[in-house]
Amino acid sequence: MVFLRVIVSWIYGLVVSVRNMLFDEHILMSYKPSLPTVCIGNLAMGGTGKTPHTEYLARELSRHYRVAILSRGYKRKTIGFLLADDSSTAFTIGDEPMQMHLNLPDVPVAVCENRIMGIRRLQRLIPDLQLVLLDDAYQHRRLTCGFYLLLTAADNLYVNDRFFPIGHLRESKHGSLRANMIVVTKCSEKMKPIDRRLIETSLHILPYQTLCFSYLKYGELQPLLTYGRCEGADAAQVEIVNDKPLVVTGIENPHPMIDYLQSLGKRVLSLSYSDHHQFTKADYQKILEMYKAEKCTCIITTQKDAVRMLVSKALPDEIRNNTLVLPVEIDFKGQDLSFLKPVMQYVKENNKKK
Repeated sequence: MVFLRVIVSWIYGLVVSVRNMLFDEHILMSYKPSLPTVCIGNLAMGGTGKTPHTEYLARELSRHYRVAILSRGYKRKTIGFLLADDSSTAFTIGDEPMQMHLNLPDVPVAVCENRIMGIRRLQRLIPDLQLVLLDDAYQHRRLTCGFYLLLTAADNLYVNDRFFPIGHLRESKHGSLRANMIVVTKCSEKMKPIDRRLIETSLHILPYQTLCFSYLKYGELQPLLTYGRCEGADAAQVEIVNDKPLVVTGIENPHPMIDYLQSLGKRVLSLSYSDHHQFTKADYQKILEMYKAEKCTCIITTQKDAVRMLVSKALPDEIRNNTLVLPVEIDFKGQDLSFLKPVMQYVKENNKKK
């Protein structure tokens, strides 16, 4: 079995490397948009924090420019181009775009499998558009972005990873050469300057690249009843004790969230599902059984899971009424300017509407 995985990993790596070589040598052609584009992506398969980094950039850049976010809309039940509106759900545009749409109501969020077509549609719909942030488009080589932001998790740097399915890499480590900026995400609060220098050395940061370190910052718990656009819910009436929570997640890596809750002195129990998991009636039954059997005081989930739960017809009222949502943002520990300055400079220099 291990031998088979090694063979599959080798074949996968070969195919991806040949494809990238064809683009690098301009044998396969790539389209470069007429307006500034920033790609937020990674070399690994999920779990690096693309969504909160995209939200952070959109929030900061929208103070100065007309910004839109374009995503693929992974695992949505629709196809083609869609611009998020009041009728959008996790089913129609995907869970991560839906989360961004709720968190950034003033920033247009669109989904399209074809990123080139998506950008062109956004330009037609938003004539004064000055910048497009592309969520998870690092491997979309038919599109050449103006600025590439590569994320890698501190506990699983891409230089220490291997091709899928042996590891988590979607493309070779040489793909990092396309990055203008590399961000080491989910850093430990205990990280020291020497740790940063060791990471910089191992990543072989080049002169044209900027290296930044980001941390997760969790917000205040809020009832699922009042998350998003739930009408008729009164937050003041929802009182949930969370001393012994059951953490239910369908994300790539729930450990930072669990570690954070445990650091607050909570007696955490957890039930984890695969990334983008669509909860079924059987799943909810299992959650309820564990919730009652362990006498948990509440259920805690992520924003990404919450947007899927809210549109699930199978969601029992007992779960809906006893679930809290834990928001997460990005913190640069006072180094925000180091992260924003290169991006802002690129956008300013390449925007016709300076």
